[in-house]
Amino acid sequence: MASLQQSCLTLATKFPSFCSFSPTPNTFKFLHPFPSSAISLTATTPKRISSFVPKAAASTAAFPQDIGDVLADVTIFTATGQSVKFEDLWDQNEGVAVVALLRHFGCPCCWELAKALKETKERFDSAGVKLIAVGIGAPNKARILAERLPFPLDCLYADPDRRAYDVLGLYYGIGRTFFNPASAKVLSRFNELREATKNYTIEATPDDRSGVLQQGGMFLFKGKQLLYAWKDEGTGDHAPMEDIFDICCKVPVA
Repeated sequence: MASLQQSCLTLATKFPSFCSFSPTPNTFKFLHPFPSSAISLTATTPKRISSFVPKAAASTAAFPQDIGDVLADVTIFTATGQSVKFEDLWDQNEGVAVVALLRHFGCPCCWELAKALKETKERFDSAGVKLIAVGIGAPNKARILAERLPFPLDCLYADPDRRAYDVLGLYYGIGRTFFNPASAKVLSRFNELREATKNYTIEATPDDRSGVLQQGGMFLFKGKQLLYAWKDEGTGDHAPMEDIFDICCKVPVA
């Protein structure tokens, strides 16, 4: 744990724009750009926190067979502010969709993943796969990322209440956010993170600060059938993109 914390502090020092104050072992600002009213890590842990349970990150076995039906009824927002249900985002019979649940819009790792998704969108399009990226925060926060990264507005959605995250059982809490060993993956992507955050701003952080403790995940659906599921173990623990493409290429698209 100590080596992970030291590595995090080293990376934080290389990203001074992410930190409004000097990093300490309790405040990894490069992962979560809290303003001066930051959540204290010594505060009571929110009730939504998930315990650490070993898992196969890409297994669909932990999800009920009707997870597609449950998710279909969840309402989120387009980046321009219109409410929309998941069932309206892709063909619920035969359509294939990659649903990427990012962290909050003010997280540098969220920007890094969004950039990677944007760069692979053409490949998704050629495979007949729809890309859906959902982040935590209000639609105006989504627009900040879309404009400054940039990222295509028609693929970006906002889930300020984290309803989809709850339905899919994604991890939440202080431990997952700051201290999970899986977050060490970020250290191997230093150049990608730096490139993605050239125009980064802390203003994209959601007003509801509880959202910054939420982890994301990656899901692949054909209609309502879940084909692939990845739950981020910690901040920056993104699904391997090639795993997604390996499945996309095997799924016949109507």
